[in-house]
Amino acid sequence: MKNMPVMGTVLAMAMAATFSAHAAIEKGDILIRAGAVMVAPNESTDGIQAGGSNLGGDLSVDNNTQLGLNFAYMMTDHVGIELLAATPFSHDVSVKGSPAGLDSLNGSLGSVKHLPPTLSLLYYPLANESKFQPYVGVGVNYTFFFDDSVSSSASSKGFSNLSLDDSWGWAGQVGMDYFITDNITLNAQVRYIDINTDASVDFAPVGKLDVDVDIDPWVYMIGVGYKF
Repeated sequence: MKNMPVMGTVLAMAMAATFSAHAAIEKGDILIRAGAVMVAPNESTDGIQAGGSNLGGDLSVDNNTQLGLNFAYMMTDHVGIELLAATPFSHDVSVKGSPAGLDSLNGSLGSVKHLPPTLSLLYYPLANESKFQPYVGVGVNYTFFFDDSVSSSASSKGFSNLSLDDSWGWAGQVGMDYFITDNITLNAQVRYIDINTDASVDFAPVGKLDVDVDIDPWVYMIGVGYKF
């Protein structure tokens, strides 16, 4: 009977060790994820401006898919911080909806590349031993535009010097990790990113054209991850 307290203590320690060993996520874990990420712009504008006059029309930005990377660090068992990175996205830009008399503006305008690093705070609501780990996140995005170029067809119409300003904005997301082993996870996530930019281009018959574009894309990612 004297050994019972000792045996109870040993059993409790063993159970605690087993529980800890099977935790899917916990404080101090590092998650690295990689996969396909698609940026699907949900753009809107107030029309193309020239010399203070609204010419109508809209700027359109197409979808693009690249390699996405996530780096997450668990600050507690339920709260983490994450950085979204990716290989550069490349988008075709076009003009549409210009009124009669200015319909020569319509069509391909050019292309632009961007990088959208996003830093987010994540919250995992479930018990940390659950293999299925949904989460929500909110954060800040900086979008850097570069390699703005006018297409050959637009150049032949008199377009030149396409430029898009960089953007700061907020970002929100929902996602999930499913641990197929203690270290390997399947991941899916959806983000909404607030991207607002001022675009400009020179058009020989009119002069400089300006447009305030709310790109505001939905960003979808499916990938795999590894926990350290």
